[in-house]
Amino acid sequence: MIRDQEFLKDIASYCIENSKKLGATDVGVKVIHSVSENVSFRNKKLDESNRADSFAVNLTTYIEKKKSSINSSDLSKSNLEKLIERCIDATKITPSDENNSLPDKDLMSKEIRDLNLYDETHYPNDKKIEFLKKVEETASTDEKIVNTEAGFTENKNNFILANSNGFLGGYKTSNFSSSCVAVSRINGAMERDYEFGSTRFLQDMMKPEEIGKIAADKAIKKLGPKKIKSEKIGVIFDKRISKGILSTLASAISASAIARGTSFLKDQINSEVFPNSINIIDDPKIEKGLGSQNFDSEGVETNSLKLVENGILKNYLIDTYYGKKLNLKSNGRSGGTTNLYFENGTLSFKDLLNSEKKFLYITETIGHGGNIITGDYSVGASGFMVEDGELTYPVSEITIAGNFKEMFKNITLANDLEMKYSTNAPTLLINQMTVAVSYTHLRAHET
Repeated sequence: MIRDQEFLKDIASYCIENSKKLGATDVGVKVIHSVSENVSFRNKKLDESNRADSFAVNLTTYIEKKKSSINSSDLSKSNLEKLIERCIDATKITPSDENNSLPDKDLMSKEIRDLNLYDETHYPNDKKIEFLKKVEETASTDEKIVNTEAGFTENKNNFILANSNGFLGGYKTSNFSSSCVAVSRINGAMERDYEFGSTRFLQDMMKPEEIGKIAADKAIKKLGPKKIKSEKIGVIFDKRISKGILSTLASAISASAIARGTSFLKDQINSEVFPNSINIIDDPKIEKGLGSQNFDSEGVETNSLKLVENGILKNYLIDTYYGKKLNLKSNGRSGGTTNLYFENGTLSFKDLLNSEKKFLYITETIGHGGNIITGDYSVGASGFMVEDGELTYPVSEITIAGNFKEMFKNITLANDLEMKYSTNAPTLLINQMTVAVSYTHLRAHET
């Protein structure tokens, strides 16, 4: 059972009041209660079942321009007293920084909208087990599937965020997620793939049979991969991979990266970074959205933000501290993006496949190959060769490489956007990327 708001408010108020008594000029505090239940299966047998019930308090105290933070999972009054004293003592000896402050009062959230983020439904463990059995049974229908894993997680959270400027707000959130990993085999060679879904409400979950079937089908289609030669070729990124392009953009336009000069997009505000058909939006007020929130981690009001408009970079992701360094006001992005997405393109998935005679279609990448300082991109990958609009054969053990500056300018979007995650993108095509036999594959042959 999630503790109610009043209990969390009392803890927050106690921390603020007593921090002020000990000399803090400003105080910020977040109090969280989380309950998580997880069940996992492996090869149709229960692998793990656990439940975590946790509290946390994060306290930040300011003495003029000095700042210090401290965390604890013990919410007893005796521990909170010690916690406050330690935080104040640490603040006193911390170097002063002119950019340390609470957010401006006029930027703080004034009202909390019901964004439909909490489902009070509890899915009992026996139901979770029944769900996962169906997932694995469906995934194992084809004899080519030799191994399966499945998991189901239910999370419930309640939190209060408060500060000494009078801000106090919070709300409950829920999350139900399920996954399936399937391993296929033919002639001794094995491949794997997966399916994953996450929703705010239990009723919006994918059916277990659907999860299992998709994972199995993907794993089977990857069997019998062929080697390809190194070349420059158009690369189509599957939706679950294309959202990673947006994640890199978000890192590159964070105020921290811009202020430090560690982004390949520094000094690019109001510059054309993408084709003029591209719009990128971060919208925190989508009902049931996995990234939805009324305010950011500092209590600043969050509103829809067009990061890229007609190809032009319009906004950074700004918090209070780095905003002051850049002489910009926070736009409610302390903690990063919310529901980040490309607006749909105009081409159907089929038309995208038919736009050239030959493409590489990437369904999985290995590693995090993006360098936000230089913009260089290089990852291991697997997928399918596309010829005359058809997926002809699987490919693996390759590396795809480019530079985000050029990649961004050569993006074409399909119109198949789905809001399945907190960061979402349609299928996208990037022209003229470098594709090569992976280095690890070459080393394996050398040895």
